Amino acid sequence: MKPKPATIASVILLVFMASIIFPGVSDLYAAKKATIRLGTLVPRGSSFYNALIEMGEKWRDVSGGSVRLIIYPDGTQGGEADMVRLMRASALTAGMLSVIGLSEIDKSVGGLSFLPLTFRSSEEYDYVLEKLSPRLEKLLLDKGFVVLFWGDAGWVRFFSTEPAVHPDDFKQFKIYTSAGTNNQVDLMKSLGYTPVALETADILTGLRTGMIDAISMPSNLALMYQCYTVAKNMLDLKWSILSGATVVRKDTWDSIDPAVRKQLLEAAAGAGEKIRASARLEDEESIAAMQKKGLVVHPVSPEVEKEWLELNDIIYPKIRGNIVPADIFDEVQRLVAEYRAKESVK
Repeated sequence: MKPKPATIASVILLVFMASIIFPGVSDLYAAKKATIRLGTLVPRGSSFYNALIEMGEKWRDVSGGSVRLIIYPDGTQGGEADMVRLMRASALTAGMLSVIGLSEIDKSVGGLSFLPLTFRSSEEYDYVLEKLSPRLEKLLLDKGFVVLFWGDAGWVRFFSTEPAVHPDDFKQFKIYTSAGTNNQVDLMKSLGYTPVALETADILTGLRTGMIDAISMPSNLALMYQCYTVAKNMLDLKWSILSGATVVRKDTWDSIDPAVRKQLLEAAAGAGEKIRASARLEDEESIAAMQKKGLVVHPVSPEVEKEWLELNDIIYPKIRGNIVPADIFDEVQRLVAEYRAKESVK
């Protein structure tokens, strides 16, 4: 029996009224699809980028095509501070950020990387991250961001255009520091160093033009960005680990079905594991590859290491409560001591 026009009109009116009175009804349908636009500095074709691509493919499959990941690599969306601003404005919805960008959201994350010579091994760092990450994730969540996974780019070392081994040797250089890290710039100046704030994309140009003479970064990034072609000297001192995480806006994440979110997180965890494994494998491999192309590696003797540790004694009081919140600073030190105590009795 053919429905009467009046009946059809009544149904349409009821649906229309329901969408006004119960807006959540229409939201449920709108929430079935989500496009996540992710910005990052990592280069296209790198192992980090490939892990993101694989994660995006898994997201598409497990969500039945309802979740789409678009990646903007190579810093095309600006520096990390720029990307955080774009995420806050919803122009981007996610980012794979180093600790520098994450600290724009909450300074507490700096406890993972901004405490030089704190970690003696990757195992120490992993232990601290495992214990501290729930607290950091809560702080980031309170600022409107969900952590999908943690990662790191490996050990930060010093590269310079001229040989440098002792802490004072670096006072002759113009040293790269990330744009927007004003506290670190002030700290370096107070110690007699000359920092020059630049975006990551400008590092190689800065080295070639003499704008900067020295940089600190993981060896795999020095290889990727070709920095070693100008900064041909590397001090074999494991200064810190460059930590990072991939985060997404909470409102975007909440718009996805909870059952799907669980599967997305599983895929994200797999990406994080691959990135961490790649960073550690590439650390020594990158140094060896650069040495074959002319990089000179300067070893650190016990006497030189002592000089750097003495510099640390000056740096730490300036970091605590300024660059890294005091409670996080103290907790990192406590966890490192806890790990070493456990290892000593094995």
